[in-house]
Amino acid sequence: MRPLIAHIRLNHLRHNFRVLKAIHGGKMLAVVKANAYGHGAVQCALALRDLADGYAVACLEEAVQLRQAGIELPIVLLEGVFDAEEYAVIDQHRLWPVVQTQWQLETLLAHNWQTPVSVWLKMDSGMHRAGFFPQDYAPAYYALAQSEKVADIVKMSHFACADEPENRMTNTQIRTFNEAADVLPGEVSLANSAALLAYPETRRGWVRAGIALYGASPLGGVDSRLKAVMRLESRVFAERVLQANEPVGYGATFITQHATRVGLIACGYADGYPRHAPIGTPLSIDGTRSRVIGRVSMDMMTTELADYQHVGNAVELWGDSVHINEVAAAAQTIAYELLCNVKRAHFVYED
Repeated sequence: MRPLIAHIRLNHLRHNFRVLKAIHGGKMLAVVKANAYGHGAVQCALALRDLADGYAVACLEEAVQLRQAGIELPIVLLEGVFDAEEYAVIDQHRLWPVVQTQWQLETLLAHNWQTPVSVWLKMDSGMHRAGFFPQDYAPAYYALAQSEKVADIVKMSHFACADEPENRMTNTQIRTFNEAADVLPGEVSLANSAALLAYPETRRGWVRAGIALYGASPLGGVDSRLKAVMRLESRVFAERVLQANEPVGYGATFITQHATRVGLIACGYADGYPRHAPIGTPLSIDGTRSRVIGRVSMDMMTTELADYQHVGNAVELWGDSVHINEVAAAAQTIAYELLCNVKRAHFVYED
């Protein structure tokens, strides 16, 4: 069996939830969209059902999967619906849709609801991706509030730059939201992971905990309060000794400077490891740091072996010894992308 294993530590997931919940002090959604950022949505949701106040997913299919797995807590659909017929399924499964466009609002009000629905009304406070402009927010709010089909309304927005605390845009978005929404009754959801950690004033109502829940700080670096949930591990399955001035891998991008033992690792870009991870990207061999050499291939990658490292040694690609933010920074991407892209690994759930 190919030795690429994604160890998912559910006890770490619960630890992170408790840490983030303590920082917030209020209600918190566990964001399990995109298969729980690559960790397994059903398994993660079940592990949190005695802690979470609810869940957030991107779309209807993800929510139905959780309901079919026995999840009864509230589930927010962050993208809302893509066509009006989806409201019937939302009604059936008692889901909480986000409304962020006029047509979503109109079709929600036109639906014959069996049970009044809880709505999360999104404002475009400056990100300009989705939501009602501030001047249109109150009319949308009152259209929902005056309908007997709507049980309650949670006012929400999303930040463009919360992971950049030095950027003033988040403060501008907070002011914009407050000016348009504070006069309207109801609960609020502003903070994602980054805002929760960096902007105390956003810790109102419902927090939407995403990437931090899985142990990666959206602010970069390592947050010692959080524990990595995924440990991606493989093995050295072959080695060769090259003399000085020999190339390694596609494109001959790495040339040995001296006699070098080269180890072959069972993991490549088809497994989700970034192809553009440069020479020097860290990894760990049986607890000792090493580095990627040569170009990452589809199914394998190469590393330098020390004298005491051999075929069969375990390789941590990210997890405890090598933080995923280190790999993401080296590859000029973000931890979200790396985690979501993991595939073809054997997933082992540990508690």
